[in-house]
Amino acid sequence: MEVAVDVKNLVKVYDGKVRALDGIDLRVEKGMAFALLGPNGAGKTTLIRILTTQLRPTSGEAHVFGLNVAKEGGKVRRLVSYVPQEMSVWTDISGYENLLVYAKIFGIHSQDRKKIIAEALSSMGLSEVANNLVKTYSGGMVRRLEIACALLIKPKIMFLDEPTIGLDPGAKKIVWEQLTSFKKEYGVTIFFNTHYMDEADIYSDQIAIIDKGRIVTIGTAEELKRSLRGEVISLSLEETNAKEATIQSLRSLSTTRDVIANKSELTILVEDAETALPSVMETLRAEGISAQKIAITKPTLDDVFLKYAGTRFETTGRISEVTHVRDMIRRG
Repeated sequence: MEVAVDVKNLVKVYDGKVRALDGIDLRVEKGMAFALLGPNGAGKTTLIRILTTQLRPTSGEAHVFGLNVAKEGGKVRRLVSYVPQEMSVWTDISGYENLLVYAKIFGIHSQDRKKIIAEALSSMGLSEVANNLVKTYSGGMVRRLEIACALLIKPKIMFLDEPTIGLDPGAKKIVWEQLTSFKKEYGVTIFFNTHYMDEADIYSDQIAIIDKGRIVTIGTAEELKRSLRGEVISLSLEETNAKEATIQSLRSLSTTRDVIANKSELTILVEDAETALPSVMETLRAEGISAQKIAITKPTLDDVFLKYAGTRFETTGRISEVTHVRDMIRRG
């Protein structure tokens, strides 16, 4: 199988002291939808910017379809498209005019532009609003236009930084339906990071979790969920934080495989919840701790992320911030 992305011992250090990437090793096969998950500041955007030749690595190597991103940047850029979090279209001109600008930037021959632009608009469901000013578009339409711009050159690989951040469920679904269709039709590789666990679960072929500049686990969504095995007991405690002694007591139980504390929440991985719950509750009572809420579930991708990154995704503030900024830009 042809390799789309091949990264070996990649390191990126900012200002001689901030180690954003700390020895990344990664291989992504051609035609995959690959999701990169990690907390804010874990190195996701830095990795994407190196792979799209916007940043140079401090050390290590990164190849895109066999091309060295640091030494063969010009050739790499002819194969890739990048859709950043930031607004990448102009709001005071029409959707069609945005695509025309990008067609000229990409060097698409003037005789081919009209047809290629029409195809890109159609692929993202924007043909009917092509001549409307972008500032009249909804947030979802703006994001689809940005992706349409990236599709103009029919790239071998698309890099998407939070492709649907801030969009409502309907708009997210439309974006991913179009991306999935494009992937199937042209065999394009999709490399994306996201704060939406359901998005990674549904649309990715493979997932890697990055934390503190390192890949901590990789696999399909189902493989990662199965890696936790058994069931999950989730407890919301009355106390703000569980004491370390309590966590250790729970870990020492024969029915418990792991305990993960996140503020006032305890996530306990067990083989069988029905068997484990009585001893868990007895341990909490002995420690003088009360649970406000108890839930028993099969492992989810959220649980996987909590296990390997040590925290749950804090999405609300970041999503609201990005959505607000993009909305202000769109409205002028």
